Amino acid sequence: MADQTTSIRLVRVDDAEIIAAHRARDRRAYAQWEPAQPDEFYTTAGQRARIEGLLADHRQGDRWPAVIVAEGEVIGQVTVSTILRGPFGKGFLGYWVATASQGQGHATRAVGQTLAVMRRDLGLRRAEAHTRLENLASQHVLRANGFRPWGIAHAHILVDGAWRDEIFWERLLDEGPPLTRA
Repeated sequence: MADQTTSIRLVRVDDAEIIAAHRARDRRAYAQWEPAQPDEFYTTAGQRARIEGLLADHRQGDRWPAVIVAEGEVIGQVTVSTILRGPFGKGFLGYWVATASQGQGHATRAVGQTLAVMRRDLGLRRAEAHTRLENLASQHVLRANGFRPWGIAHAHILVDGAWRDEIFWERLLDEGPPLTRA
């Protein structure tokens, strides 16, 4: 496998078309991992509206929404949401990579870069994430970035018509492997 480049940057409204194309193409693949979305979610207009909302949250300091870029192309997203400042100093991490770009280390590298942003730019000290029990690939990404599991939430999320259990993950940003620079 050739060495792959991966970077992250703040999402832009003009990313809506490529994100919609990825999400529409991969709709069935992600149905097992994510809650159902309305048909509008898979359109450029729907993604444009979603991105505008993400950027509004970003301006308020509540979210840091980014895209994952490989070889100049947007291939996924990584977002820090539910940012709590003050005595908590934490954010929740979520990410996805288009199926055509999976298995190449992009998610692992993007998460590492995002952890550096969380500490250096957002001033956070803790990152949290959830994975379904069966999502071994996502668990690998988190473990590779120094996350530890800390509990199971039973019937935590409605996905594909059933309530699913999830593993809760944590990473103290001053512990674990060195944080990657974005």
